[in-house]
Amino acid sequence: MASDLSRISRALLSVSDKTGLVEFARALAARGVTLVSTGGTHRALTEAGLTVTEVSDLTGFPEMMDGRVKTLHPGVHGGLLAIRDNPEHQAAMLAHGIAAIDLLVVNLYPFEATLAAGKPAAECIENIDIGGPAMIRAAAKNHKDVAVVVDVADYAAVLADLDAHDGAVAFATRRRLAQKAYARTASYDAAISTWLAGEIEAAPETQTFRALGGTLAQGLRYGENPHMKAAFYRTAGAPRPGVATARQLQGKELSYNNINDTDAAYEAVSEFDPARTAAVVIVKHANPCGVAEGASLIEAYERALRCDPVSAFGGIVALNRTLDAEAAKKIVEIFTEVIIAPDATEEAAAIVAAKKNLRLLTTGGVADPRAPGQAWRTVAGGFLVQDRDNAVVDDMPLKVVTRRAPTEAELSDLRFAFRVAKHVKSNAIVYAKDGATVGIGAGQMSRVDSSRIAAWKAAEAAKAAGLPESLARGAVVASDAFFPFADGLLAAAEAGATAVIQPGGSMRDDAVIQAADEAGLAMVLTGHRHFRH
Repeated sequence: MASDLSRISRALLSVSDKTGLVEFARALAARGVTLVSTGGTHRALTEAGLTVTEVSDLTGFPEMMDGRVKTLHPGVHGGLLAIRDNPEHQAAMLAHGIAAIDLLVVNLYPFEATLAAGKPAAECIENIDIGGPAMIRAAAKNHKDVAVVVDVADYAAVLADLDAHDGAVAFATRRRLAQKAYARTASYDAAISTWLAGEIEAAPETQTFRALGGTLAQGLRYGENPHMKAAFYRTAGAPRPGVATARQLQGKELSYNNINDTDAAYEAVSEFDPARTAAVVIVKHANPCGVAEGASLIEAYERALRCDPVSAFGGIVALNRTLDAEAAKKIVEIFTEVIIAPDATEEAAAIVAAKKNLRLLTTGGVADPRAPGQAWRTVAGGFLVQDRDNAVVDDMPLKVVTRRAPTEAELSDLRFAFRVAKHVKSNAIVYAKDGATVGIGAGQMSRVDSSRIAAWKAAEAAKAAGLPESLARGAVVASDAFFPFADGLLAAAEAGATAVIQPGGSMRDDAVIQAADEAGLAMVLTGHRHFRH
């Protein structure tokens, strides 16, 4: 059984990130710890006036091959791996002059940062650390006797343990640090493997997924339901603006469902270029229930809210521009869980602050809808990996297949509706008019059911607004996938839609086109499907 306390007499420090290094090393030296280090770390510490042994003095070999070989030696790994209460290990250390290393402090070459900066492959290769992960794994394996630190954020915790335990680190701390160390090497290797997999045209025979490695951002009270444990992690590498990068200005702690829904809302609103138009997306249960563009955020919000004011209650509001006071005043009129925007004015933040539980998040920017990336999902006994859906309707050549071509106004709304349909759970039907959704049907097993639900939503929205006819009258309709039969399209025509956008590709396309012609609809095909399961 592990000793609860492990005295720290010798520490090996080898870090690429020098943040807090000198202060930490000085604190260790003040507590009587002998310091050993390598290369740049050694220079930084000696220049700070600290007495430090070079690792080459332990190994008897100089650093070589541009620093590729320096710590891969029994003098280092024996000092990390030796079990202190094992007589044979102790005899081997004595016979070969190996000194115990009780604390290892390593952070790895910045491979992820190098990759994110778009550096050439040769530079990425040189930033793959070899000795660092080997030492980390050795120390973590032997956490019965050795403490390993891979994160500068843990320097203070180690010093606190040394003070609390008269120069020793507690087993609970060593075990926590060991788990973190293995998570770091796993994440590091996954980043390298993911990069190399991207260089291979076919799917590699084995695959790790970079996003599985992350740093704890927040412990959560529970998951989707109270009986489910959950936590939120941030992945390494180039951050995509969104909920993971956001700064929470105020409000109570985010829940699992809040984070999931807020991500869905911000990804959807990022489809709208803030330089072109203000846009607002309202999300409930990961589905947009109202989306609109406008000359201002308040105009966009009011038009988005009109689509489904009932579902918007308790929803997530995402904006593509800085939240201003006028929009903030309007948004807080109904119960809202989260507001997320690139930024917020001081006046707007003060208005939101009056609602103490309402979360306000600022991200610093919108995400690029065209950016490449990967998405993953677990299945029983495995996981699925795919490219993220970065197809944008503005880049798609639209093919008119009906006798009547859409008007310019209809064409603008068709693009808008298809942009929204990309973010609605399949089967997805979206009615839109004048740059705003007027009815959304989401997640049905039958496309005709989605079409009917969207039409019903449009009629209910009209009633709520005190209007005499359904908002679907004169609207356009988007389908995330082809119409397998004409029934879904005819349901849209019956609701009053005048034009349709859909991917096409059904065996019955000719019948659907004929039905559109007979109903007097204009229809365009995108050639791109937006299933979202």
